[in-house]
Amino acid sequence: MPYSEIDQLAINTIRTLSIDTTSNAKSGHPGAPMGLAPASHVLFSRIMKFNPKSPKWLNRDRFILSNGHACALQYVMCHLLGYQMSIDDLKQFRQVGSKTPGHPETHDPTLNVETGAGPLGQGIAAAVGLAIGKAHSAAVYNKPGFDIFDNNTFCFLGDGCLQEGISSEASSLAGHLKLGSLVAIWDNNKITIDGSTELSFDEDVEKRYEAYGWQILRVEHGDTDLEAIEKAYREAIACTDKPTLINLKTTIGFGSQQQGTHSVHGSPLKPDDAVHVKKLFGFNPEQTFHVPAEVYQFYQKRVEENQAIQKEYDAMYAKYAQAHADLYNQLERILNRQLPDGWQKCLPTYKPGDAAVATRKLSEIVLDALCPVVPELVGGSADLTPSNLTRWQGAADFQHPSSNIGSYAGRYIRYGIREHGMAGIMNGLAVYGPIIPYGGTFLNFVSYASGAVRMAALNNSRVIYVATHDSIGLGEDGPTHQPIETFSHFRAMPNMYCWRPADGNETSAAYVSALTHCDSPSILALTRQNLPQLENSTIENASKGGYVLLENKNAKVTLVGTGSEVSLCLDALKTLKSEYNLEARVVSLPCWEVFEEQDESYRLSVIPDGIPAMSVEVYSTLGWTRYVHEAFGMTSFGESGTAKQLYEKYQFTPEGVAKRAQKTYEAYKDTPFIRSPVRRAF
Repeated sequence: MPYSEIDQLAINTIRTLSIDTTSNAKSGHPGAPMGLAPASHVLFSRIMKFNPKSPKWLNRDRFILSNGHACALQYVMCHLLGYQMSIDDLKQFRQVGSKTPGHPETHDPTLNVETGAGPLGQGIAAAVGLAIGKAHSAAVYNKPGFDIFDNNTFCFLGDGCLQEGISSEASSLAGHLKLGSLVAIWDNNKITIDGSTELSFDEDVEKRYEAYGWQILRVEHGDTDLEAIEKAYREAIACTDKPTLINLKTTIGFGSQQQGTHSVHGSPLKPDDAVHVKKLFGFNPEQTFHVPAEVYQFYQKRVEENQAIQKEYDAMYAKYAQAHADLYNQLERILNRQLPDGWQKCLPTYKPGDAAVATRKLSEIVLDALCPVVPELVGGSADLTPSNLTRWQGAADFQHPSSNIGSYAGRYIRYGIREHGMAGIMNGLAVYGPIIPYGGTFLNFVSYASGAVRMAALNNSRVIYVATHDSIGLGEDGPTHQPIETFSHFRAMPNMYCWRPADGNETSAAYVSALTHCDSPSILALTRQNLPQLENSTIENASKGGYVLLENKNAKVTLVGTGSEVSLCLDALKTLKSEYNLEARVVSLPCWEVFEEQDESYRLSVIPDGIPAMSVEVYSTLGWTRYVHEAFGMTSFGESGTAKQLYEKYQFTPEGVAKRAQKTYEAYKDTPFIRSPVRRAF
């Protein structure tokens, strides 16, 4: 269908609405929306499958705005296309409680926002995850005559995204995996906040992406050449064995008196400039938030065409339910975020006297049991599979079928040495649909990935980080690998579940929590060194986040431990009694966040009034004041040496714990009433 005046009117409406949205807020980024208006118009009016009345339609094409500062564009498109985005919502741009925050967020399922982009580069990494999700889901569920999954993922990204390291990590893997359903549109306007990209960025991006294994297409006149834009989109879709990068050359702030400069990047247009643009595009400068009726009608026609496509799809899906009932029922269960009936029965349990085992190995045992039962679990590791122990028995690798080393039906992803990329990709996997992703690395290197980890928490994504080598107990690799402050960082992060299990039952409980908290990511911090199986440890007890491991009515102090230090607290009891004639009770607190979900009366039964509590953990003590009166932890980075040598050096020994427990008792013995830190005002 040839382009006509209505197309240009629609494009200019996108531009003027973006100007009004940012100007009304006195904040925002109008330049990129003005430059990307033609590409956005062509994409949504000619290419993408979507339905605003059914925004989470299973086989919709996915759209990601990686340059999330340009979100006025996404909100304007949501309004014009008929999503639940009103003109009043646009007027509330960047205001408290609005549907139009300063960067796209996922909290409103009625909108066309698949995942929050956040920091630059996160969006393209998530888009790679969406493309992996499509490839895997198609390989598992598609059958002859039933293309349940055949969507594409389109991602707008800017110069800033391409400069961030995470985009390189994710794009490199996308090329290796030959993800043909991924189309990245580079808004090549040569402007960042500092000014022209010539200040810091003059590499040949096309050659870089060609080296990654991508198809490269170029649109020289992205401001005006609608036919070339559409041609590039269609060529990208036709290429099924490579992701595509479209080098779309645009002018930031197209039409503005400041077009092509950084002045139009991050600030609303000046009033006289807004008037200038509206006059240039034939709009009444006295009107704001004006949409010509014919523009609404134009987009509504496209929506109706897509609704007809979905209607055909729904009819096919109903036939699929009859022809492939087992797969259909499995898919519906997963999409409804339900786990298989009786899945917890497969979890390993342990009793005192069973062999001491490292919790990273106990995690592997859980995965060996879970993965055959929970087919939506898709795992991987950032090149540390033999150390993380994340690959279950019988796992097949996710690889392009031509590789002869796996297939798209495989459920184990070799992320390579790309921790940040892995975490960003898992964010896309988590929101695609029928997948629960987990990925392994060392706990200290989750810090490499923290930008993407934070986005998982913000996006309410069920992502599981299997973080092994969790302390100075990893030994000889030294302080570069030994986490000290890492867990404090993630414990401080809203909507993040941080587990540090002390034995086998607690490890099983950690996985129960991670799988059943559907709207939150979880980090499982796991030891390299062997730990004993503990008395009174059960999955049920640990599933409360904290519990009394050893009660003692004569106790003068409560020892609170996590992970490898729980058994150390138990070992310290004999020394505490023999050296100081003191008795203690011992609490295991494997997950603060789950413990906080228990009522106050339970928490007070674990850490009661009337007795001082002391924590023992080989991390920074930051945050422990919410549970204990005194904290024994690390105050420096670690050192190279065996685990035994390091624990002795830093006095994490029965003697070191007992000495500090005695000092804790002495400090509080004359206090008339010792208030439990659990008892808080709010």
